[in-house]
Amino acid sequence: MENSSTAVGKPETGLVRKGLIEAFFAALISFGMFVLYIGLKTDQNINNELIIVQRWGLLAIFVVVAAVGRFLTIVFLRPHLDARKLNKAKRGELDISDKKGFFRTHFLKIALIAMVLYPPVVVWLYGPQGSLKFVDNFGIQILIYVMLAWGLNIVVGLAGLLDLGYVAFYAVGAYSYALLSTYFGLSFWILLPLSGIFAGLWGVILGFPVLRLRGDYLAIVTLAFGEIIRLVLVNWTDVTKGTFGVSGIAKASMFGIYSFDVSAANNFTKAFGLPSSSAYYKIFLFYLALLLCMLTAYVTIRLRRMPLGRAWEALREDEIACRSLGINTVTTKLTAFATGAMFGGFAGSFFAARQGFVSPESFVFMESAVILAIVVLGGMGSLTGIAIAAVVMIGGTEVLREMDFLKVVFGPDFTPELYRMLLFGLAMIVVMLFKPRGFVGTRQPTAFLKERKTISGSFTKEGHG
Repeated sequence: MENSSTAVGKPETGLVRKGLIEAFFAALISFGMFVLYIGLKTDQNINNELIIVQRWGLLAIFVVVAAVGRFLTIVFLRPHLDARKLNKAKRGELDISDKKGFFRTHFLKIALIAMVLYPPVVVWLYGPQGSLKFVDNFGIQILIYVMLAWGLNIVVGLAGLLDLGYVAFYAVGAYSYALLSTYFGLSFWILLPLSGIFAGLWGVILGFPVLRLRGDYLAIVTLAFGEIIRLVLVNWTDVTKGTFGVSGIAKASMFGIYSFDVSAANNFTKAFGLPSSSAYYKIFLFYLALLLCMLTAYVTIRLRRMPLGRAWEALREDEIACRSLGINTVTTKLTAFATGAMFGGFAGSFFAARQGFVSPESFVFMESAVILAIVVLGGMGSLTGIAIAAVVMIGGTEVLREMDFLKVVFGPDFTPELYRMLLFGLAMIVVMLFKPRGFVGTRQPTAFLKERKTISGSFTKEGHG
């Protein structure tokens, strides 16, 4: 006989009671977590004295949201998900299926076409100057993080080497471009490969001391390496100008034919009779970043199918078994560090060309944490999942800057972008609860017999599927 919850469509009385109890505890925990972060704020008055500003209304909103969310999860969401799993089990359906719909089958093609059409559509909607924000912040910046995450994916996702100092290679690429461009006047097309080569060499330099380290010890050493690079950039003032940074970095040119510098004789806008606007330079950088991302994805896919890529995956699964098979773990680790660092250097040089200014503040540990979080959230080893995670997390941060309507709810002093890391952490918790192996919980094997079959995340090692 069916219970009342299934027959009438209403939750059971015991379930409601459980939801109220857990909502109370969720409210209590959120109050304890946010009382010093949200409820009380330190500020300076007109006499330059430190005062405490009380924001109990804002704290109450956070507590109520936590309580209501927990209640709805216990009473409605979780029973619904359990019922879906039970019905699928009764019908004998598997967790994954080889049958794909049209959108899923052609997702990559659709995404690529959308990226190609994105700048013209934005220019058509908002005009050249109005499109600047969308092409730069929502386009170029996301593509840079996609390139960085795909580079780190080689080290962490494929080779299984936890790297917390990946931002160091990002910094090496950016400063290589900035310094060589400023002091020697080299062009973008020469410095782009040079920056990648220099970063790759630093990857090899990092790889040698950590050949015998794994896990937490490797993470600590790579974290220290990232901090060493940042402190060198801060203190080597004769070359890097310290905290003042390097400014006036030359812009990239269109294959050396047209320049985007207003004072140049071969200016791009003058040559084609277009109105003077910096948006055209950003659009050019957008397509260039898209090409670099496609190159990164192509190289990663090709390497993964080669014996080197399979050696990376073998190293990730079990280093002892990898050695017993006769695989040289020294060269395998060094190539993983060097390849990942090279793509980080490409992204760094592109960042310097886009900004026209670099400083050590852009290469702090938090950047490494964000890039690693994107790799984990997207699903380690999955290029598609990592790209989706980069769009969601970096694009979501930029969207927060546009949410001025939240000031009506949380007060005029509320600054949404200041809470981006809080939302970042909450998003990670939610994804890890429902998708422990990232947005893409399955993976395609590189080696297969006759037929390629999708592997469920349930059959892969935790954190590596």
